Amino acid sequence: MSVILDALSWLALLAGGALVVTGGIGLLRLPDFFTRLHAASLTDTLGFALIVLGLALQSGVGTTTLKLALALAFLLLTGPVATHALAKAALHGSLRPVDVHGDALDAREVAAGRLAPEDREGPAQ
Repeated sequence: MSVILDALSWLALLAGGALVVTGGIGLLRLPDFFTRLHAASLTDTLGFALIVLGLALQSGVGTTTLKLALALAFLLLTGPVATHALAKAALHGSLRPVDVHGDALDAREVAAGRLAPEDREGPAQ
């Protein structure tokens, strides 16, 4: 049983670490603030959850696991809120998302969640 728990723990730790590294690569490679923010927030939250799961499996039942669970709950509650606040502040600061062509989207289209008009019509014939 101990070997199975160790294997699951290391699997979760390695997967969480890989996700965090992937998020770091996304911060370097993605084109604009909003896509970078999206990549960082998703991989950070899930990566941290997997790392905490791996550490909890290693520590067993006790106060350490309770502290890890509290840290995870704190991150799960504050991470998305911080990401939303950063995105909202960027929009209020006149930073606009870009479409696939690198053109800034109109504020009405951002609010409606739509792409720019040339993207809705499909590829040029």
